Amino acid sequence: MDYKEILSSIIENISPAVADLVPYQPGKPIEELKREYGIDEVIKLASNENPFGPSPMAIKAAVEAMSTNIHRYPDGGAYYLKKAIASLWTVSMDNIVLGNGSNEVIQFLIHTFSANGGEVISSDPAFLVYRKMAQIFGAKNVFVPLKDNRHNLAEIARNTNKNTRIIFLDNPHNPTGTIIKSWEFDEFLASLPRHVIVCLDEAYGEFVRDYDDNVWGSDYIKKDPRVVFLRTFSKAYGLSGLRVGYGVMDEAIAERCNKVRQPFNVNSIAQIAAFYALKDKKHLEYTVKMTHKGADFLYDRLLRIGFSPMRTNTNFILTHTGLDARSIYENMLRKGIIIRAMNSYGFPNSVRISIGTEEENRKCIDVLTDCQCGCI
Repeated sequence: MDYKEILSSIIENISPAVADLVPYQPGKPIEELKREYGIDEVIKLASNENPFGPSPMAIKAAVEAMSTNIHRYPDGGAYYLKKAIASLWTVSMDNIVLGNGSNEVIQFLIHTFSANGGEVISSDPAFLVYRKMAQIFGAKNVFVPLKDNRHNLAEIARNTNKNTRIIFLDNPHNPTGTIIKSWEFDEFLASLPRHVIVCLDEAYGEFVRDYDDNVWGSDYIKKDPRVVFLRTFSKAYGLSGLRVGYGVMDEAIAERCNKVRQPFNVNSIAQIAAFYALKDKKHLEYTVKMTHKGADFLYDRLLRIGFSPMRTNTNFILTHTGLDARSIYENMLRKGIIIRAMNSYGFPNSVRISIGTEEENRKCIDVLTDCQCGCI
C-alpha cells in the first residue's frame, strides 16, 4: 500500500461534523502586504483591535514575567486574575470560567450543553464563532435573521423548543453595533423555557454609550441562572495577542464548563497582563474616550461622502456604501488601509471600519473618499 492510499484511508474517518467545516482564513501579515502591494505603511482597521495598545502597567508586568517565570507552568486556577474579576463583578471566584479568549468559553458552553444534537440559536448575521463551534460539536444551529439591524428577540423566542440548549446574543451586536434594551430583554427572558441558557456576549461592553438602556448580564447572575455573560481582554484592554477572556455564570454551570477546560488554558503572561490591565482604570477610560471621539469623527465624515453609517456602541462602525464592498476593500488595501468587507455577513454593499487613532481615522477617510470615486 502506498502513501496516498494510506492517507486516503485515514481521511475517510474524519468526523462528519468537521468534514464540511470551513477553516478560519487569517489575513496576510502586514509586512507581506507591504511587499506585495509595494507600499510603505499599512493601517489595519479590520479586526476591532485597540489602536492605543494595552495598559503600560500590563506591559511592564508581562515583560517582567517573561524574564522570571516563563519556565514554569501557569497557575491552572488563575487565582489572582479570577479574584480580580470576581471583585469587579461582585461575584464568587466559582462563578468565573477563564478562556483562551472568550471564544474558548463559547466552546465550553456548546461542548458542555449542546454537543451531539442539542440546539443552539443565534442571529444571522452574528459573531461567526457561534456557528463554527456548533458545527464542530455536532449541535444543530438555528439562525434567526436580524430585524431592523437588531436581534429579533420575539422570533428567537418562537424558535425555542425542548431541544434548545443555548441562545447566543452578541450585545452589542457584531457587525451592526446595536444593543438589546433592558426592558425588551426582560420580556424575552420571561418568554423562554426554564432550561435554556442565554449567553450575552459582551465583548464590546466597555464601549457602550447607551449605558442606561442596555441590558447587562451582571444584573442577572444572582437573579436568573439561565443568564451567562462573556467578557474579553482583546478589545478595550488591548490584549488581543495574548488571548484571554472569561464568562460569568452560576457556579453549577461554571463547574460543568470547567470539566471540559484544558489544564493551563490561559498562559501565565496573559494572566498577569490581564490582572494589571484591570487595575489600570485610567488607561481604560482613555481608550473609551478616544474611541467615542473617533466614532463621532468617522460617522460625520462617512455621512459627508455620501455613505450611510450606523450609530455604534462598539469600537467599530458599519457603513452602507451603495457600492460593492469587495471593490472598496480591494482598492483600500492597495493604498495601505485594511477594512472589512461585509459580504460574508450578508451586507454586500457595506464595510466595517475599526476605530483607530485620530491620524488613522483621518487617513482612512481620505483614502475611502478616493476609493469611492474609483468604485462608482
